[in-house]
Amino acid sequence: MDEIVEKPLKEIGCSLLSGFAFKSSDYASNGIPVIKIGNIQNRIVTVDINGDYVSEELIDDKTIKFLLNNSDILIAMTGQGSVGRVGKLKLRNNQKAFLNQRVGKFLCDEVGINKDYLYYILTTNKFQDYLFNTGAGSGQPNLSPELILQTEIPWVEYKEQTAIASILSSLDDKIDLLHRQNATLEKMAETLFRQWFVEEAKEEWETDTLGKQFDIGIGRTPPRKEHHWFSENLMDIKWVSIKDMGNSGVYISNVSEYLTREAVERFSIPIIPENTVMLSFKMTIGRLAITTEKMLSNEAIAHFSIKKNSKLFSEFLYLYLKTYQWEQLGSTSSIVESINSQMIKQMKIVIPEENLLMEFKEIIKPYFKKIKSNQTQICTLTGMRDTLLPKLMSGEVRVEI
Repeated sequence: MDEIVEKPLKEIGCSLLSGFAFKSSDYASNGIPVIKIGNIQNRIVTVDINGDYVSEELIDDKTIKFLLNNSDILIAMTGQGSVGRVGKLKLRNNQKAFLNQRVGKFLCDEVGINKDYLYYILTTNKFQDYLFNTGAGSGQPNLSPELILQTEIPWVEYKEQTAIASILSSLDDKIDLLHRQNATLEKMAETLFRQWFVEEAKEEWETDTLGKQFDIGIGRTPPRKEHHWFSENLMDIKWVSIKDMGNSGVYISNVSEYLTREAVERFSIPIIPENTVMLSFKMTIGRLAITTEKMLSNEAIAHFSIKKNSKLFSEFLYLYLKTYQWEQLGSTSSIVESINSQMIKQMKIVIPEENLLMEFKEIIKPYFKKIKSNQTQICTLTGMRDTLLPKLMSGEVRVEI
């Protein structure tokens, strides 16, 4: 096999298409979605149903080249905190989307460079950091097509690129399948909850407050010097922030920060037990997660321990909070969206008869058990992918072709 060498993108058959500058008058309430910088999150690009649209009538000789295809590789070319972010577009069958200005689309000749290989290279932490730092290097964060195409990546012959991408894609396909299965299971549980306890609720059911049914604790944030980004020993405890809750699904296992036992004791940070429901209530209201082990959280997250006299259980609370209309609580701040712990304690919750609760629990418990199992598999597969990729890039592991 040939040696792995570093080559700039512009020399291996890669170019970049910058998006179209739509006018404010072009936007409509429906039609073709416009893909903007904010649509690129966690290596994936998805359509925001609450985002901007333009009419199909705008498709003409000038704009047609900005129509996107499923699995296109896009990059954020500007934006504080987002410049350099790369993701793969996910569209439903026959769905169209337009490429907006300041978002770039990679064009690969599929002779010198394989599109999927390029995607896996550019979404590694190494290259995400490189692109971000390159774009943020001077004043307003910005990446020009020329700067992007000067990026040097590990290059091998096209056949080996394709083989590497195929291995990594097979892992991603399994991860995606598990995510979709979990989304379906969660939706089934949510639909059943709405039917039984919202649409078919009985007037004679008892009503209580969350504060009387649960012990509600609030997390704490020690000084930044106490945090570290990986576990240094087995005694360290995972510290959950709101961004961690946005990426994990129902159950939370992966976090971006840890605290030592010594810091936990010194700052009297409450330890959250396993199988505890957590709720974000500042800045971003309504993100939810259930713990898989003893954890900690920041001061923007509430956690709910079931009181001994309560008939309720964690999955019921999770679905109740999942279906709650948060706008009815208002906000305690004119600057940021937030509620407070007292408002949470006073939230009303219906208490159905015990036999109905137990019947519901028997039905949905297997859903949550399967979701948890799938998330464990997702973590394992993601770890395999992220461990394998740098070894393939460095040549430590080579693919037979």
